[in-house]
Amino acid sequence: MAFILSLDEGTTSARAAAYDEQGRVLAMESSSFACQYPHAGWVEQDALEIWHSQLDAARRTVARLPAGEIAACGITNQRETTVVWDRVTGEPVAPAIVWQCRRTAPFCAELAASGHAVTITGKTGLVIDAYFSASKIRWILDHIPDGHARARQGDLLFGNIDTWLIWKLTNGAVHVTDPTNASRTMLMNLESGEWDEALLSIFGVPRAMLPRIAPSSAVIGVIAAGHLGVEIPIAGIAGDQQAALAGQACFRPGLSKNTYGTGCFALLHAGAKRPVSKNRLLATRAASATTAPQFAIEGSVFIAGAAIQWLRDDMGLIKSASDSDMLASSISDNGGIYFVPAFVGLGAPHWDSAATGLISGITRATKPAHFARAALEGIAYQTRELVEAMEADTGERLAELRVDGGAARNNFLMQFQADILGCPIVRPADTETTALGAAYLAGLAVGFWKSVEEVESFWRADRRFEPGMSTSDRERLWSGWKTAVGRCRL
Repeated sequence: MAFILSLDEGTTSARAAAYDEQGRVLAMESSSFACQYPHAGWVEQDALEIWHSQLDAARRTVARLPAGEIAACGITNQRETTVVWDRVTGEPVAPAIVWQCRRTAPFCAELAASGHAVTITGKTGLVIDAYFSASKIRWILDHIPDGHARARQGDLLFGNIDTWLIWKLTNGAVHVTDPTNASRTMLMNLESGEWDEALLSIFGVPRAMLPRIAPSSAVIGVIAAGHLGVEIPIAGIAGDQQAALAGQACFRPGLSKNTYGTGCFALLHAGAKRPVSKNRLLATRAASATTAPQFAIEGSVFIAGAAIQWLRDDMGLIKSASDSDMLASSISDNGGIYFVPAFVGLGAPHWDSAATGLISGITRATKPAHFARAALEGIAYQTRELVEAMEADTGERLAELRVDGGAARNNFLMQFQADILGCPIVRPADTETTALGAAYLAGLAVGFWKSVEEVESFWRADRRFEPGMSTSDRERLWSGWKTAVGRCRL
């Protein structure tokens, strides 16, 4: 037998999966790792812990496979999370700054008010925000001894998590990224797909520390035999949300998906023409099975599944994430409770780093079930904000929304999402589409699969959720949500 290996490094865990020639998962393992919150709004991780967790998951997955050849490996990753390391020692020079981290928000606010703002947004398709990598790189160089000088000399290397893992897997032989990850740094020219000298100058990031930008679907290096017992070509790279778009078989313009993970990310494939959003969404690169550039419109919610984790880990209201489904379904309505999880500000379409989390409508009758229901409903409301912005940008009504990610298994959430959107929600048989998308990109590069049409034929629906809520109830609830969001932004 032959397999494709996929490494899926997320915000809270590292997964590895192996797929057969029909795109069916044969083995999957995961290892968790920690986030640290040293100050309000700061989120960071240990890049070496991420590496060891990913390697552990990969080794356990490979150990479960029957005899056969691993034809290629695809890699997907949490985007924007920033690692800077010493070229010689291979040691990170600072904790990895996670995509959610807001420590550079004051700098970004100054930049957004400066004369550089039009240039940055025009070249990148991004809203100036601490979310992206450029300000994180600058912060690290500002806060380590001789950071800028060492970076100019080429002694320090930068990478998002894809680049960091590839560098470790190849024993330092390959320093590379792909357009989907590079387009999230705020340093790549979205049109050309190359690092932009004007942007590098604005952020003070030396070209010498940046990786080469390679196609998302191409052999770029080889995993050293010492890591997994055999050399394996690395043939696919994509940021997690673009990988999920590919895993949902959304390779063509007009197809869309929403991923329910730590955050929530809706992408609409825009084809070969760069989109321009008028509703504060982002233009980004989509992963392509060829070298031809492909684009997408994206809306990003910072806190989605992380709100359920907060109820479980910090508040102790539930024992497992799946309990939220049961609790939410045990009551007939939200009891007037709205939960806006602006723990690290609000993402699209608000882009408000000063917003704070809020739970409104609490009375003496409020029970834990109301908090669980409000948290799930809050995820769906935030998704409606993204979908409405996408519809306004395209002038097209969404026909259906394909969903994936861990929280997509929550039946209450999926039904409420259909109700509050007023359109069908389609959940695939395999909700781990991020890993699957990276596998597709790698398999297409080495001929394991012959065409995009072949992998499109593998997509299978598990369940379709049809809207059943009345228009009056939908808009009443929506009005309550908008009021709650207004309060958290005061």
